[in-house]
Amino acid sequence: MENTNMLSPPPVLHALPLFIFQGNGDSFGGNFTTSVRFSYFDNQTDGKEVPCGFFKKFPISDSDGNAMEKCDNAVVVSAIFNDHDKIRQPKGLGSKTLENVCFFMFVDDVTLKGLEHHGLISSNSKEYKIGVWRLVKVAKEDLYENAAMNGIIPKYLVHRLFPNSKFSIWIDAKLQLVVDPLLLIHSLVISVNVDMAISNHPYYVHTMEEAMATARWKKWLDVNALKVQMETYCEHGLQPWSPSKKPYVSDVPDSALILRKHELGSNLFSCLMFNELDAFNPRDQLPFAFVRDKMKPNLKINMFDVEVFEQVTVEYRHNLKHIEGTTSSTAKKVSPPGRTKRAHPDLFYVNGSCCGRCQNYLSVMWGEEESND
Repeated sequence: MENTNMLSPPPVLHALPLFIFQGNGDSFGGNFTTSVRFSYFDNQTDGKEVPCGFFKKFPISDSDGNAMEKCDNAVVVSAIFNDHDKIRQPKGLGSKTLENVCFFMFVDDVTLKGLEHHGLISSNSKEYKIGVWRLVKVAKEDLYENAAMNGIIPKYLVHRLFPNSKFSIWIDAKLQLVVDPLLLIHSLVISVNVDMAISNHPYYVHTMEEAMATARWKKWLDVNALKVQMETYCEHGLQPWSPSKKPYVSDVPDSALILRKHELGSNLFSCLMFNELDAFNPRDQLPFAFVRDKMKPNLKINMFDVEVFEQVTVEYRHNLKHIEGTTSSTAKKVSPPGRTKRAHPDLFYVNGSCCGRCQNYLSVMWGEEESND
């Protein structure tokens, strides 16, 4: 496809800017309590500041930071930590795309050593580039012990890392983009006048289905922590998907590909999502519907069909080699190694008595009663 013009944003949907809470802390995310986090969901009051990470310095070089600030149109962002994936070059780029789109890949020292081992970069370089991707080294020792949580930072705080970019595309490193990013932004965001675009999940519709699959397939081993998370959301109004939530046909996205317009709606959503992931775990499909449905002003999302996702990307397996993880008892956001930590008690019970905070959610999801929404 031939791209001759820079992207022009559609009319502004929300007039109020997003004010970011500034401060210093012992952790990158701030460690906010449930009541404090939820107090920021309503952002319809002018001048209200929202916490959005960066309570510790994001450990990248000044040259990388300067390059990120200069990206003033659209940016494609990805991340590889613990040498978990290979770097894959996008296909189908137009002749003018690289003049209007920046490509940034965030990596850690383990990944850089793997790239050096295979002769893809030189250890003597001060800046790294492979194909279209500029590599940004992140010192994970100053952030989270869990590599997945470090990947959440560029995934959900892209508007803060690239403050002058008008649009962004996040793409998981397991994917290869095979359609020009300018075409994707035009077709999935601009032409339908939304804040954000993301695919429906291919299998799940309800948040609780994803939570159960997360435990069943051991994507997060602390099942009790997953239970606490879901009960927290149920207690504060999380409902299963129903026709009343249309035009959204699902509460569960496939978050491997996210397109954003950097304005109030998507920026607020990204900050609120990051705060939930910092509070619980990096499984970002779990707080998605809760944040989407509870935030104000409302977010406009194009939740496109999974068939579209499959046409614009190619998915590969992660690297299969074993990566030694941390075993520190003080590690933050690390799913317990080795064995599953079971939930207690069952979701239907609290202190041995019926009924748990998610009983109504499960009853509606399983069709035992109609939702009042």
